[in-house]
Amino acid sequence: MFDDLKVWMNGEIKPMKEATVPMLSHGFSRGSAMFEVFGIHKGPDGPYAFRMDTHLDRLYRSAELLCQRLAYTREELIEGVEQAVKANNMEQGIIKMMVYMGEQALINLVLDVDLDVCICAVPEDNPPAAIAPEPIDVCISKWRKLHPETMPTEAKACSFYLNGMLARKDAMDRGFDLGILLNLDGTVAEGSIESVFMVKDGVLKTPPQGKILRSVSRRSILEACKVCGIEAVETVISPEELKEADEIFTAHTGIKVTPAKRIEDRELPSCPGPVTQKISDMMHKILTLQDDRFKDWFTKVG
Repeated sequence: MFDDLKVWMNGEIKPMKEATVPMLSHGFSRGSAMFEVFGIHKGPDGPYAFRMDTHLDRLYRSAELLCQRLAYTREELIEGVEQAVKANNMEQGIIKMMVYMGEQALINLVLDVDLDVCICAVPEDNPPAAIAPEPIDVCISKWRKLHPETMPTEAKACSFYLNGMLARKDAMDRGFDLGILLNLDGTVAEGSIESVFMVKDGVLKTPPQGKILRSVSRRSILEACKVCGIEAVETVISPEELKEADEIFTAHTGIKVTPAKRIEDRELPSCPGPVTQKISDMMHKILTLQDDRFKDWFTKVG
């Protein structure tokens, strides 16, 4: 499905099949690559990017945390997104920016080079959704979340997702859809690529920043809840609390709300629950550009 795409790579539009990276590139052989991903939504007068400025803020912050530097300005990257969207006749779908050291490195760990950038615009028949079509079963993973004193976990580095991959594989092997990672102190962190939310007595709860990715989807839900009058708090959550939740859902770029119907061996009382459904309806209106209170979250890119 990707072979026919065109990408923006270091300032040029080229076919995906020509967007190659050396096998010994630092980004590949040393695992130093990072990325950013966000949705493109169909608007009344063309495609719109969801919170692109916030995603670019996080991209530059990731580079800073990983002691790397981009070769391109924000304005150049925005223009690159626009060119990639246009080259693929894209109305809705996903933008994925790959940022990496293309310089080859056989032995060297630290290179003094600017980062290469490849912007992939992937059209989809259905845009990034407000709610998943099917609920999921979740479990507590046997793996723990990377600790921020070992790596800057708020950075969106490709290599960090090995942690999430192992958690997902562990969950699938046990008959679940998704594994929830705990921090080293035993508190709830996040899913493989998802932020985790729970509802208890009508209050939405999610783990605080500091040990998790600075998720734009998570931030958007919390900010929208505040505007729409839904009570939400960032607080430490124990696995025991999570297992006794009235409602649980996860959130990521592709699907803003994925309700859980079971955690470990416990069926949740309702799925989606009333708060989850309210948040899903709220996000649907936002993502379909029907709520003018959030119109500044969108940037026209075509």
